[in-house]
Amino acid sequence: MKKLLVTMAMLAALAIPALPSGASAQATATPGKSLKMVLVPKWLGSDRFSKMYDQVREGAEEAARELRNPAPLQFEGPAPGHSVPGLIDIVTKATREGANAIMISNNSGEQIVPALKAAHDKGIKVVSWDSPIQSAEGEDVYIAQADFTTTGKVLAEMALSILGADGGEFAILATTPGSAGPNAWIKAFQEALKDPKYAKLKQVDLVYGSDELEPSYQQARALAAKYPGLKLIVAPTSIAIAAAAKAMQDNKLCDRVKVTGLGVPSEMRGYTMEGCAPQFALWSFVDLGYLSYYTAYLLATDAIKAEEGQEFTAGRLGQYKIAKDPNRPRGLRLVLGPFQVYDKDNIGAIE
Repeated sequence: MKKLLVTMAMLAALAIPALPSGASAQATATPGKSLKMVLVPKWLGSDRFSKMYDQVREGAEEAARELRNPAPLQFEGPAPGHSVPGLIDIVTKATREGANAIMISNNSGEQIVPALKAAHDKGIKVVSWDSPIQSAEGEDVYIAQADFTTTGKVLAEMALSILGADGGEFAILATTPGSAGPNAWIKAFQEALKDPKYAKLKQVDLVYGSDELEPSYQQARALAAKYPGLKLIVAPTSIAIAAAAKAMQDNKLCDRVKVTGLGVPSEMRGYTMEGCAPQFALWSFVDLGYLSYYTAYLLATDAIKAEEGQEFTAGRLGQYKIAKDPNRPRGLRLVLGPFQVYDKDNIGAIE
């Protein structure tokens, strides 16, 4: 089986443009500042999401210790099913209580914008992670897990590796039509598939599972039943890929329909070892939290500005540069990177 690893060098070449004339020099943090930092996931209370968000929190707290911020990290998220009003309430509360920075994974579309703009008016820095504010209003910078173009190429390469030279039918199991991040990855995947090397890979459907286990599970089952020739389900979120793999396993379909996409290694190990999900990829959630906190701290202490070309050092992760977001005309972003692709040969080493 073909192994795939997108190297940091490749990702950097794709994601980091040349420093514009007159841009800021390399910046570093001044530790010891007391800042009220609020980390806001899409929601809390779901066991699966709690595992991922606990890792994001772990990374943020690691950065907080390194930066010697005496103020404890505030970690608040809405309950599942109450995400949109819950996120707005949390941002409003953080603004009222005088937060210095808000780090948010957006699950409320543009409805969150008035609350974030109110926070900005109070001088609060806003860093989005995992899922951005599509209009970029009320947001300083977005921490992207990986370059969207690279995401598409990774998905395309895994699909080709699993289906082989003869190709075959595949379907995409997505989240919601309004989910900015996953939908951008799907668009990049479909764009990558235009390369002649993928000509024998045939997309037969695109369905949505609301980024919830049961709807995603049922959608995966329905795809397998609807398309007798289906060979692969591509699921670009950790909820969707785990639900699809479980659906194929429960219904004894793993020999006919494989699953790939983006997933959490600890949750995908069994499906990979049993052949249901021969390959999948992901980034580090710990590093995502670490970089989000580090960036927010630097912004809140005025060590850096939210502007194109701003360079800084983010502790153990090294150097980063703020760039225009190619997927959001008014947005700025940082790219965490790189991807790791997992298969039977390396999944066993993951706890």
